[in-house]
Amino acid sequence: MSSLIFKRTLRSGACCFALLMTGCAFVGDHATSQQAQLNPASLDAGAALRSAGDEAQWPDVQWWHEYHDPQLDAWVQAALSGSPTLEIASARVREAEAIASAADATRDPQVTGNLSIQRKHWPANAYYGPGAFDNVETWNNTGTLGFSYNLDLWGRDKNSALSALDIAHERATDERAAALELEVNVVRTYVDLSARFATLNIEKDTLERQRELASLAGRRLKAGLGTQLDLSQAEAPLPDYERRVDATEEQISLDRNRLAALAGKGPGAGEAIGQPRLDLIATFGLPSHLPAELIGHRPDVVAARWAVASTARDIDVAKADFYPNIDLLATVGAYAAGGPLTLFLHPRNGSWTAGPALSLPIFDGGRLRAQLGAASAEYDEAVARYNQTIVTALGEISDQVVRLRSLSTQETEAQRYLQSAETTFQLSEAAYRRGLTDYVNVLIAQTRLLDAQQEVVDVHAEQLSAHASLVASLGGGLAEPGDGPTESGMRPTHRNKNASRVSVNADSQKG
Repeated sequence: MSSLIFKRTLRSGACCFALLMTGCAFVGDHATSQQAQLNPASLDAGAALRSAGDEAQWPDVQWWHEYHDPQLDAWVQAALSGSPTLEIASARVREAEAIASAADATRDPQVTGNLSIQRKHWPANAYYGPGAFDNVETWNNTGTLGFSYNLDLWGRDKNSALSALDIAHERATDERAAALELEVNVVRTYVDLSARFATLNIEKDTLERQRELASLAGRRLKAGLGTQLDLSQAEAPLPDYERRVDATEEQISLDRNRLAALAGKGPGAGEAIGQPRLDLIATFGLPSHLPAELIGHRPDVVAARWAVASTARDIDVAKADFYPNIDLLATVGAYAAGGPLTLFLHPRNGSWTAGPALSLPIFDGGRLRAQLGAASAEYDEAVARYNQTIVTALGEISDQVVRLRSLSTQETEAQRYLQSAETTFQLSEAAYRRGLTDYVNVLIAQTRLLDAQQEVVDVHAEQLSAHASLVASLGGGLAEPGDGPTESGMRPTHRNKNASRVSVNADSQKG
């Protein structure tokens, strides 16, 4: 008898092994990925980046401290702690982490319990009776404990969990990218506010000076030294200068509202913002080995790498679907129909089952091949997005370098223009006071002076804003540079067709 059982077991094992090998033969190479990952070091950085120098360090995490304005520091911190935008990003991270934990939990043994306690009245009719339960009430109780464990021979569950974990890493990096964008927006808005205050001071000084000149023209007219035309010319610009002051004060209020909104506060919180005191002291330069190290410093680039790693694991999951799936199952339970409440707990009512369960794809109408093709296409898309992000990032850095270099030259030229305009105005005003020229020359000189002063303000504000843009293009001080997937983690696993088990390194996780 035992020999017969052994032979039957041996035949069953041979059949299972044959089915396993048959299932493995289904996979083949289907819809392989076509997109190649771009090596940042292979990109031509361009003359602008090569000539920018390589003495600078990567930006600090709190890079806005370089502006040396405590009021700015406070508003950036307020935005980082109270912005609804970051709260949304943080919630997305927690969601992805929970999904990753749920995916990883499927790799562990699963134990479930079921208990059913029922009181039943049996009818007295020809269908059920007149048996032992004719017109009586009984307890029909069941209690079971089930165990299941997936052997995951082909790494499907493992790669599915790794894919979910990579998505969680991507979401976390997206959160840092959102924080960087918020920091830059606060700094730029604050720079705009600083420029508005500087413009307001210029316009108020110009208005006061114009009022003094109009008063002088009136006194000269009364003394018989001037004309009504001179007085009219001196008074004519006053309404426009007053309008400019009102318009600039309006822009200051709007900038305050923007800062309050960025920090997740009401407009009233921005009313207390005083005149900025920005003092940027930063040497212009770029980090060495810029293109090669860029992948570890820009949040959007790191996030794109995690997206590639996730889709690579999805390909491994799609490949594993071609292979048989084996679960170990066991159930222990107790059953009783009739008798007292606890009868089902008696040892003689116990029952158990145990054994493997095999599921094997045989005919699916091409569904698995289509799923693999879709996963490969998603991988190619993720790689293409990663490549585009690298190219865009390098272009943005080059743009800001060109911009800063041009603004440095413009600042020198604007200062020269301002000095010339100040000298011309002082000479024309002195000549008018002595009666050596008419007011037209004073008006022309003052208009040029106002333009020159505003140009200096605008160029300086653009420099401050361009510095923030350069910091953003360099990644804004990523807290943990290099915190991304490895190169092997960004590629699908290449399985030997005759292999019986997939070996997947966990290097798609953080290195």
